Amino acid sequence: MQTIHTVAALRAALKNQASIAFVPTMGNLHAGHIHLVEIARQHAECVVVSIFVNPLQFGPNEDLASYPRTLKADREKLETAGTDIVFAPNTGEMYPETQTMTITPPPIASELCGASRPGHFAGVATIVMKLFNIVFFNGSARQVAVFGKKDFQQLFIIKELVKQFNLPIEIIAGETVREADGLAMSSRNGYLSAQERASATQLNSALQSIVDAIKSGNKSFPALETTAIQQLCEAGWQVDYIAVRSAKTLLIPKENERDLVVLAAAKIGTTRLIDNLTITI
Repeated sequence: MQTIHTVAALRAALKNQASIAFVPTMGNLHAGHIHLVEIARQHAECVVVSIFVNPLQFGPNEDLASYPRTLKADREKLETAGTDIVFAPNTGEMYPETQTMTITPPPIASELCGASRPGHFAGVATIVMKLFNIVFFNGSARQVAVFGKKDFQQLFIIKELVKQFNLPIEIIAGETVREADGLAMSSRNGYLSAQERASATQLNSALQSIVDAIKSGNKSFPALETTAIQQLCEAGWQVDYIAVRSAKTLLIPKENERDLVVLAAAKIGTTRLIDNLTITI
């Protein structure tokens, strides 16, 4: 496994690759990330994983400075998983000058997570476009990028990016990997105190209760959302949103919508967690 820190060196290493599968990450890797790498391994000869904490997607009061940087441990996990190349640039390499040109994401980027994180998805879309241009510059015969379903809104926006810019890249979605008690794995889970960790499963439970109600025929989505929000607030959470949306458009479901996703973001203590569950009715 190679670890590469510059764009020029990465492009040189990938110049003659016939098939590339790419997994972009911000590091501090857990089993969910490794699952994405294992998926990538099935789809291409060369697996590239990037580790870059992207400042463009953090707001002024978010955890950019404290976000865990664990490159040594990450490299060990990635080598065991069969990664071929780790691309670990510094900020100056990715942004040698101020990034005044950015990707404007679709209007849905201002809803859900985007409502409380203005500019976040513009930062995500911009860094992903930059990384795609770096990794897939040689037009290899098979170009695959793997993203997790836990960041459902991000996955939706990346798919739109690829579609609307006619990028010859196949986006593959990896299922959310969970702890034994149902908590979605996240790099931010490490911020939780023991007491907060014990309560963190309440977020998934709230989503599951909505899914169960929908399966039972309840289509009063606003009422289901309100009840779940109230229950979490009473348990000490600060709820950003809980929403039932179309899994295909992320908009409020139409009358006959069958493929749904229930999404949530909420803080327990100072840690913001997200989760989602899909359902077909």
